[in-house]
Amino acid sequence: MSESGVPSKPEIRVLNTSAGLFAAAAEEFATLASAAVDRRGRFCVALSGGSTPKGLYSLLATMPSISWDKVCFFWGDERHVPPDSPESNYRMANEALLSKIQVPAQNVYRIPSEEKDADAAARSYEQTLRTFFHLPAGEFPRFDLIILGTGPEGHTASLFPDSSALEENARLVIAPWVNKFQSYRITFTLPVLNHAACVMFLASGADKAAIVREVLESGNSNLPAQKVHPIGGRLIWMIDGPAATELSQSATG
Repeated sequence: MSESGVPSKPEIRVLNTSAGLFAAAAEEFATLASAAVDRRGRFCVALSGGSTPKGLYSLLATMPSISWDKVCFFWGDERHVPPDSPESNYRMANEALLSKIQVPAQNVYRIPSEEKDADAAARSYEQTLRTFFHLPAGEFPRFDLIILGTGPEGHTASLFPDSSALEENARLVIAPWVNKFQSYRITFTLPVLNHAACVMFLASGADKAAIVREVLESGNSNLPAQKVHPIGGRLIWMIDGPAATELSQSATG
């Protein structure tokens, strides 16, 4: 974390098409990976689920310039389903990216979402993070990159509006009940998101235009996605043309 301790302001990048968004996000991913590997010998990234990240992962799978053997993969959130479920974020990333690149199995740290008890899965994954990052009590990991999206109601990862999960400031991973889906989700907490060196939001499609505008321009909302401001890190919003249609000109530069 930088000594300034100042929350980041978003870097908003509008790309004309979804293909342009994927290309720009992949370029940013590759640049961050190269810098992290040069600096520390590894690149630690937390992946997101969703159709837009899937497009990014499919493009990344075609990029041999990335030192995949030095990339360590984690997940910012997961559904409470087995890893072979069609609903699994891990399964999507594995099919779109991991199965197509030369990444050592020991570099893939999936959430044990097949656990019957979602809270037990969350606590297990928290211990995985504490061990991997050698975290003393009370410390949070610093990911090189966390990829996120936002839903139509402003949720991000599996942190939903009005959830008590938004108040958690000690745990790394929790398993909140999500009324919208009548199920548990397993998710990073806000302190983990806000300790990242870089957070990159991806937003694609006209159906995201209203929430993108609200998250980035409304001063009156209290949405989970608005609470992500990495301290001493970077906050990037990659938005395609259709998702940016309701943004003001001042917001897009």
